[in-house]
Amino acid sequence: QLRLVESGGGLVQAGGSLRLSCTASGRIPRINTKGWYRQAPGKQRELVANINSDGRTNYADSVKGRFTISNDNAKNTVYLQMNSLKPEDTAVYYCAALTVAYGTYWGQGTQVTVSS
Repeated sequence: QLRLVESGGGLVQAGGSLRLSCTASGRIPRINTKGWYRQAPGKQRELVANINSDGRTNYADSVKGRFTISNDNAKNTVYLQMNSLKPEDTAVYYCAALTVAYGTYWGQGTQVTVSS
């Protein structure tokens, strides 16, 4: 079974940067899309960015120009580089993998806290 493990979260001051990583392990099926979502307290989970198997990327308007998603197939790892962080970026960030045959898998989440 596919397992996703995130890392790289933490506490950072506004204007700072973090890089999140999500590594897949186990039996890895064909994956259509890998993405990062986030959920702030009292809010619904929202898409931050995703990347398709052909390399096309998509970003939420709120992070365009500040966040970059990338994928390293050799390492089974997807990254989220987050620059110019704002307090409103504070949330639990989740990695997701949309597979062809088995639906969506989720990681356990990693906390990102941006202080003002």
